[in-house]
Amino acid sequence: MPEEFTTIAEAAARIAARDLSPVELTRALIDRIEALDPQLNAYLLPTPDLALDQARKAEAEIAAGNHRGPMHGIPFALKDIFCTAGIRTTGHSRTAIDHVPKQDAATVTRLYDAGAVLLGKLATHEFAHGGPSFDLPWPPARNPWNTAHVTGGSSSGSGAAVAAGLALGAMGSDTGGSIRNPAALCGIVGLKPTYGLLSRRGVWTNSFSYDHAGPMAWTVRDCALMLQALAGHDPLDPASAARAVPDYATALTGDIQGLRIGVLRELYEDDVPVPPVARAAMEAALDVLRGLGAVLEDVRIRPAADYYAVKVLTAEAELYAVHEQALRARPGDFGEDFLGRSLAAILIRAEDTIQAQRERRIMLAEMRPLHDRYDVLVTAAPGPAARFESWRTIHFWQKGSLTTPFNVTGGPALSQCIGYTPEGLPLAMQVVGQPFADAQVLRVADAYERATPWRDRRPVLVGGATPPPLPPVPEPTPAEVTAAERDTIALVARRAGLTLDERQFALLCAAAPYVAGMAGRLRRPRAFTEEPVNVFAFG
Repeated sequence: MPEEFTTIAEAAARIAARDLSPVELTRALIDRIEALDPQLNAYLLPTPDLALDQARKAEAEIAAGNHRGPMHGIPFALKDIFCTAGIRTTGHSRTAIDHVPKQDAATVTRLYDAGAVLLGKLATHEFAHGGPSFDLPWPPARNPWNTAHVTGGSSSGSGAAVAAGLALGAMGSDTGGSIRNPAALCGIVGLKPTYGLLSRRGVWTNSFSYDHAGPMAWTVRDCALMLQALAGHDPLDPASAARAVPDYATALTGDIQGLRIGVLRELYEDDVPVPPVARAAMEAALDVLRGLGAVLEDVRIRPAADYYAVKVLTAEAELYAVHEQALRARPGDFGEDFLGRSLAAILIRAEDTIQAQRERRIMLAEMRPLHDRYDVLVTAAPGPAARFESWRTIHFWQKGSLTTPFNVTGGPALSQCIGYTPEGLPLAMQVVGQPFADAQVLRVADAYERATPWRDRRPVLVGGATPPPLPPVPEPTPAEVTAAERDTIALVARRAGLTLDERQFALLCAAAPYVAGMAGRLRRPRAFTEEPVNVFAFG
C-alpha cells in the first residue's frame, strides 16, 4: 500500500529509525487530500502550510536526537469542534462560520506537545449533533466505501478521512455514539474513552454530562498510541479524572486466553435489531474470540430505550442551554436537522431532566455487577451504512441506539471492523469495559484484530471521480399531535422566546410525542433518597 495508507504505528517506527521523513509523509497526504477530498468532503479546512511547517520542525527535532515519542511527526486531523488557536473552528454551522478561537483545546495541545502534525479541520454533523444535513454552508462528508452512503455521525469527517487515507488518525467526540457510529460505518477503529480520561476543555459542548473526546484510527494499536498522548488530568476541566495513565500499548499482547466476555446479544438481536448480514458477522466475531481462548456468556442489560430516554432528556436540555441565545435570535441560521432535535428541549420539563439524572445513578449501579463478572462486554455496532436519501430528522427520535447505553454508563467503548457486506460496506462490533479499563478494551479489540484479515482492505478511490448528487432537504415529518397540543407547543415556544417559521414549528411538533414518551418512560414513584447522578461533593 502507498505511504498514506501506513498506520501510525508503522510510520512511528520508521520515523524513529529515520527511514521515513515526516515532511514527505505529510506532503503525500496533502497531495492525496487535494486529489480525493472533493468527492468525500471530509475536510472543511485543510491546513497544508501549517502541516508542512510542523513536519519540518518534527524532522529537525528528530534529526537532532529529540524524539518525543510515537506521535512525533504523525499527521492527524481534527473534527471541527476542537478549538484551534488562530484557525477557524465552525462546528460545521453557519452560526459560527467566522469563529476563530484564541486558544487550542487541551487535547490539541497534548497532540502538539507530542509532535503531531495538523492536516486540517474535518466535517462534523452540526455542532456534533444534527445531521447529515443538506442545508449547511458545507456539504456532509461521504462514505469512502460508497459515496452515495452516509458516514455516520457526528464525527463524520474523521471517519471518512481515516478510512480513505487522508489522515493517519483523527479526533472525534462521542455523546451518544458519535465516535463509534462513523468508525463502524467507515470500517475504522474508534474509541470512546472513559468519561473524564480526556479533557473536554476547548471542545464545543454538545452535552456537559455525556461528551467524550477520543481517537479514531485504522488500527487498535494506533488508537492506543493516540490515547497515550491524549490522556491525563486537566485541572481546568471539572469532569477530568485525576488518575495515573497506564501504558496502553503494553496491554496489546494478543493474549485473551481465559478472559470472561459478556455478550449483549439481546441488544442487537431484539432490542435494536441489526440486519441479518450484521448478525452473521457478529456470530463469526464471537467465534474468533472463543478461538482465542476467551470464555463467552450471553448477558442482558435493561432496554436500550431506557438509556436513550435518560441521555436525551439530559443532553438535549444541556445542548439547548449552550445554543439558547442563537436559537432565539436566528433559528434560520441553523440546519433543519439540528433544529429538529434541539428545539424539542423546550418541551423537556425540569423534573424530567432530574428524573433522568436519578435514573442514571441507578443504571450505573446496575452495571457494576456485570463489570465485576466480565472483563469486557461485546455487542454489535451500527451498520451497514445507509444511503443519504434514506435519512429523516425524525429518526433521531424514533430509532433506538446500540451505542448510547455506554455513554450513560461512562466506561470505555470501542468500535472495530468485523467484516464487510457483499456490497463492500463495513460491519462492526463494540467492545465495552468498566470505567478506566480502557487498556482491557484495547487488549481484547487488538487480539481480535490480529486474528482477522479486515485491516488488509481499504476503500478504492479514483481522483477526479464525481460523486452522486446529494438529496434535497427532506420535508418535515407530519406531527402526530392534536390541535390543542399544537396550541400548547406554540405557547411554550413563545414563552421560550422563540420565533419559528412554519417549517421550524413543524419540526418541533413532530418531536413532541417522543419527548412525552421518553419522559413517561422514566416517570415512576421514587424515594426521596434517590439522588441524581450530578450531585457533587467537595474535596
